[in-house]
Amino acid sequence: MKEIKIQYDGDYPNLCSGHLIVTIGEDIYDFGSHCISSGGGIWFSADYGEEHADEGAWSVSNWPKGFPEEYKEFVLDKINDEIPHGCCGGCI
Repeated sequence: MKEIKIQYDGDYPNLCSGHLIVTIGEDIYDFGSHCISSGGGIWFSADYGEEHADEGAWSVSNWPKGFPEEYKEFVLDKINDEIPHGCCGGCI
């Protein structure tokens, strides 16, 4: 298995809007910005008095053209290990 490296510059309060670059061995894949989605979500209390943000695992919404299928699961695991989970609520 080739070494997988993750570079990501998303940060609170726009955690999901960062630019992702994945290196597998010597091959570099530029995912661009806004390419991952949080498994978390935003919800409100019954009286809308309180807002809550839940954290959840990341998913990839757009894999680069030609990305090797056999590495997708490993890269997704690495993304979830290295990029903090969260849902900032910036989209609401």
